[in-house]
Amino acid sequence: MAAPPSSTTVISSASSLADSLFQRSLDDLIKSLRSDPSSESVIISRAISEIHREIRSTDPLTKSIALQKLTYLSSLYFTSMSWAAFHTIELLPSSSLHTKRLAYLAASLSIHPSTTDLITLSTHQLHKDLTSLSNSSSSSPFLPSLPLQLLSLAASPDLSTHLAPDLVPLLSRPSPLQPKAVSAAYRVLSLCPSTVPVLFKPLVDCLSSDNPLTVSAAVGAFCELSAPPNDPSPYLPLAPEIYRVLVNSRSNWTLIKVLKIFSRLVPLEPRLGSRVVEPICQFLRESQAKSLVLECVKTVVTCLPTHTEAIQLAIGKIKELLSADDDPNLRYLGLQTLRMLAPQHLWALEENREVVAQSLIDPDRSISCEALRLMMAMTLQGNSVEICTLLVKQAAKSDPEFANEILDSVLTSCAKDFYELVVDFDWYVSLLGEMARIPHCMKGDEISRQLVDIGLRVRDARPELVRVARELLIDPSLLGNHFLYTVLSAAAWISGEYVEFSKDPMELVEALLQPRTSLLPTSARAVYIQSVLKVLTFSCNSYLEESGSAVNNTVITRMLSLIEMTVGPLAESDEAEVEDRVRNLLGAVRLVGNIKDHSGDKDKDGMIYEVVKGMVHLFSDEMGPVSTNAQKRVAVPDDLDLKENLADLSEFISDDDVDNATQFRSKDSILLYPRNHNASEEVELGPTRLAESTSLEEHRKRHGLYYLSSDKEARESELTEDYPLVNEKLLPLNGDTARRVKVTKPRPTVVKLDEGEDLKTSSSLSNKEEAKDDALSGAIMDALLGKNGEGPASAFDASSSRQGTSKDKEREIKSKKSEEGESKNRHKGKRRHRHRKEPEPGVSASQEKPVIQDFLL
Repeated sequence: MAAPPSSTTVISSASSLADSLFQRSLDDLIKSLRSDPSSESVIISRAISEIHREIRSTDPLTKSIALQKLTYLSSLYFTSMSWAAFHTIELLPSSSLHTKRLAYLAASLSIHPSTTDLITLSTHQLHKDLTSLSNSSSSSPFLPSLPLQLLSLAASPDLSTHLAPDLVPLLSRPSPLQPKAVSAAYRVLSLCPSTVPVLFKPLVDCLSSDNPLTVSAAVGAFCELSAPPNDPSPYLPLAPEIYRVLVNSRSNWTLIKVLKIFSRLVPLEPRLGSRVVEPICQFLRESQAKSLVLECVKTVVTCLPTHTEAIQLAIGKIKELLSADDDPNLRYLGLQTLRMLAPQHLWALEENREVVAQSLIDPDRSISCEALRLMMAMTLQGNSVEICTLLVKQAAKSDPEFANEILDSVLTSCAKDFYELVVDFDWYVSLLGEMARIPHCMKGDEISRQLVDIGLRVRDARPELVRVARELLIDPSLLGNHFLYTVLSAAAWISGEYVEFSKDPMELVEALLQPRTSLLPTSARAVYIQSVLKVLTFSCNSYLEESGSAVNNTVITRMLSLIEMTVGPLAESDEAEVEDRVRNLLGAVRLVGNIKDHSGDKDKDGMIYEVVKGMVHLFSDEMGPVSTNAQKRVAVPDDLDLKENLADLSEFISDDDVDNATQFRSKDSILLYPRNHNASEEVELGPTRLAESTSLEEHRKRHGLYYLSSDKEARESELTEDYPLVNEKLLPLNGDTARRVKVTKPRPTVVKLDEGEDLKTSSSLSNKEEAKDDALSGAIMDALLGKNGEGPASAFDASSSRQGTSKDKEREIKSKKSEEGESKNRHKGKRRHRHRKEPEPGVSASQEKPVIQDFLL
């Protein structure tokens, strides 16, 4: 007699029956969402709660309806489905094709990198569905398309390893499923390189299929497999097959992918360019598809720069794109491809300069930014004045964001390689002043840095610098722009440092002490006051020497009165730095206060002469630039071991010393204040701590080489060194056909301390970047060359037998012994190669042997 059903089973059955009877269908959910759009979030939240309950039902129909509603919400409202991944796998074995399709679709949406471990539970079911055509004649012929779609979207490495053999029959048999099998094979290969021996040969055979969809899918797979950062060199033996697709295919999208592949292979094997240039030129002449023409132009520009006919056709097509007034997308693409010509074909940019300049005012921001990059790409030493002046004028008319982009581009290009593009520094300094006056200018930090840097490096530009600084200082409207505080600070420093080039020192003092300077921050006001001190010193010295300058007794009297009246109230300033500079300035005014009564007799006014000469001596040393690599040029002593020497300090200083020292306080103790002025904590070192300083003195004696000199004069002599003047030759610039402006005066000397700091070496530009030797590339290379004693694949006999791998060459170079052993084995097994010379170290495999010799010849 059968046992009665348990209460739990009865309750579960009753719950499933209730869910089935009262479950809302997908149509009901859609109707509720459309009937009340204002309550959409509430309806979705309630539906998700229902789905959470219904999807746990044991009834397959109830579970499938819940999964159908969840798939709809995920597709339209981006609701997360990751939590339902296991429930989707439960429905994969369903005998109903409708339910199975729904389960596969939901699995592709719910399974992602965080849930790929669950998909291994469905390995057997996927294998069963993939082989359903061969195992059962009654199954649907399109059933394998469901697991193929899932593999191409949500495969995992383990699943790829187990199911790779099941893809081979689908790849080899012509059928409507073959394109999907190609997509799944690409996914499997990219995830699991160990499947290359199984799938790569059938995938290559798909390139010669009669089905255009299959060929297109195979080309797309190889296009993705060879894309960066993967190494495209293993696909060189496939060039004949891909070239056949290039000639015979009539699908624009397939041709675009083929051109992308050749754009990666031609730099590796330049002889390929002579074969593909003819079909590409034919496409440029005859094709009406803009997408295909654009890809042909990119291929010619990047890979075929030496083929004149192709370059001329490409430039003609670029001009057509630039003239497409009705389509801004084509204009943008035209500008983008034109910029690719910049390194080697600057004449093409010069021919289209007017069109590019007109694009600067385009309302489309992407077009105007691309035009700006093009203008900077065509900037040379001969046309820098014309282009930069045009751009600065355009910045004054543009909106704030684009105006600052223009200013940033001009500043960056002109300052590159120590102002290599600048010949006339007077013009450039004046241009910097114009940039500072542009409304909404936010590049004050860079403008101020370059103003000071030019003053330090270029002596001949200092008179113009003082003139520009004067114009900035006397303009009171600039004092209200907080973005220009650094520019005004730099202008004040220049006015004081190079005051000897000023025509009216009194005007400078008035500009530096005008009332609106109270708007400046503390750091800028301190520079202003220090510059006043420099101007006063220069004026007093000029007055005493009677050098014929504009400084006379009246000017000196006015200057001293103005300083006392304006700067005097600042002596009680809350800012310590300002107060310090003000007291120094007022002290100097008191010292030279009697200069107004100067009689011209040095014996009688000797005191004044000594004071003024002493002040002049304070600012007599010329400041120069400091090399950013100065510290690196200091030779490190051979016996210097920082780790060991610093470890010795633990014998004299410990963490407990500071704690113990704070316990002792006396009237003769020393207080050490932290750098932060707002901090109220004090660390007091008492007599006990002072007694321990003798240990530090002993350490100083032992390691005196690494300590700064205690003598102030000796330390100053170490730190003050004259900087060398270096007159570097200009680097040669390309683009002889570009328009040049006649230079009326020689380029001044630029102090250049950091040789090669911002310059790129020629070797880094000429040598190709080595691609990474990843596992997939190595596996494909082994499959093409027939490693492990299997011999080359039949489709690649002609090319593979004449090609060596880079890995073997590296092993030969690393060990001479292993090289001799490999050479012996090679001579025993391959007698026909004995007439070839061994490759020299450092020569790449592509240079030693032709990769696809028969195809190229």
